[in-house]
Amino acid sequence: MAKIVVIGSASMDLVVTSAKRPGAGETVLGDSFKTVPGGKGANQAVAAARLGAEVTMVGCVGDDSFGETILNNLQSNGVITDYVEPVTGMESGTAHIILAEGDNSIVVVKAANDRITPEYVDQAEKAIQAADIVLVQQEIPEETVVHVSAICAKYQVPLMLNPAPARPVPSVVIERAAYITPNEHEAAILFDGEPLGDVLRRYPNKLIVTEGKKGVRYFDGMQEVVVPGYKVEAVDTTGAGDTFNGAFAVALAEGMSLTDSLRFANRAASLSVMKFGAQGGMPSRLEVEGSL
Repeated sequence: MAKIVVIGSASMDLVVTSAKRPGAGETVLGDSFKTVPGGKGANQAVAAARLGAEVTMVGCVGDDSFGETILNNLQSNGVITDYVEPVTGMESGTAHIILAEGDNSIVVVKAANDRITPEYVDQAEKAIQAADIVLVQQEIPEETVVHVSAICAKYQVPLMLNPAPARPVPSVVIERAAYITPNEHEAAILFDGEPLGDVLRRYPNKLIVTEGKKGVRYFDGMQEVVVPGYKVEAVDTTGAGDTFNGAFAVALAEGMSLTDSLRFANRAASLSVMKFGAQGGMPSRLEVEGSL
């Protein structure tokens, strides 16, 4: 069984569906409202666990009812939560999501996720050392991401950086990462608008750029490769990228080739958008393998 450590955010998603996305100063009527567990770290942990990996989550929640729900949800999905602690006197992170016109808009409040400090991560050093791959995102402090990259380098554990939400990343993290998985928008910010083709060539088999329905693009050392996506009828795109990253990590940890890993991840992500909620549509291993 592949061993994956996910270091990142765990939050509650507050989701509104609406036929129309409001503009600045505009009020529109919504169709529904739901609260569902989310956070990029927790989403990726759940995705990987459902696909058969042994997943350890490193994160923080608040000492509120959201925190209790988030923690219970991780455990019910088989995620090891030895390093997920409630922070006294703090609220849990939240993501405020509008689903409208076939896509989503999200405002994230990090709250307890900001307590995932380098010192906090040090508690999980033995778990990181024993991992087949470590997965980290950017809803936690930048210094923590840098520290995680140093621990992975120390023990020669492959690090997958999902640079979302988009912000510049220290060059040392980019160099230490085994895989970097931005979407097109995130890649433009990460590399300051440099032409994508040039950046892909600089990081062969390392920079993996997701392009939504079109699939995934990378440079294999000789040419650009596009691994196509799967055409499905999307119900909710929230969490599709997190499903992709969790599935990609599982496939790589199990020793699949890069192309096969990306095909596996694309399929998992395509299945995830067919149901509501960031985690609600995340598929099982049988669902993915049965549809490849």
